[in-house]
Amino acid sequence: MSPETVKAQETKTRLLEGALRTLTEQGIARTSARTVASAAGVNQALVFYHFGSVDELLAAACRYGAERSVARHRGRLASVTSLAELLAVGREIHEQERAGGHVTLLGQLLAGAQTHAALGPATAAGLDLWIAEIEQVLRRVLASTPLGGFADPTGLARAVAASFVGVELYEGVDEAGAHAALDALEQLGALVAALEELGPVAQRAVRHHLRRTGRR
Repeated sequence: MSPETVKAQETKTRLLEGALRTLTEQGIARTSARTVASAAGVNQALVFYHFGSVDELLAAACRYGAERSVARHRGRLASVTSLAELLAVGREIHEQERAGGHVTLLGQLLAGAQTHAALGPATAAGLDLWIAEIEQVLRRVLASTPLGGFADPTGLARAVAASFVGVELYEGVDEAGAHAALDALEQLGALVAALEELGPVAQRAVRHHLRRTGRR
């Protein structure tokens, strides 16, 4: 890789990180080529040179930020062995992401998607990275439970992701309520754990009931 290519990549990375920092610290309303370039320590003309527009830069920054966040937690998710543990790990990740400003960032991206056309698909793509990781865990941990042949891991992964997104946004106006919601999710994990402890006959009865209910 030539020195020019390396320098260009470094500049793009600085702009991506500058965009994320600007969104988190100043909000979508104050995010512009000038404020991002200032945060990145580069000339604002480079925003347009490397990305074409501020919206495209923000979309790229959204994907970049999501990829980094998922990569940070991929190993921990891969070690999860039960639904209860997944929900507990989700709570840990939530706390870490909030402390790092990433919950604030998500709120700004969701708000910005209403007026910046490129942000909607980019934010959805970023959430899809999380959903894919969660789905892998669900397929693994539910396989040996009565829910294994009944639950839809893809839909359930989206429901879990949507629940945590909702809790993250809700926490800004009602912290106690958000923690109560997380407690309720963990109680669901405990319920599944209780089902796992049933004997084979009881588990077959649960599976039969779920299939019969699902056909209605």
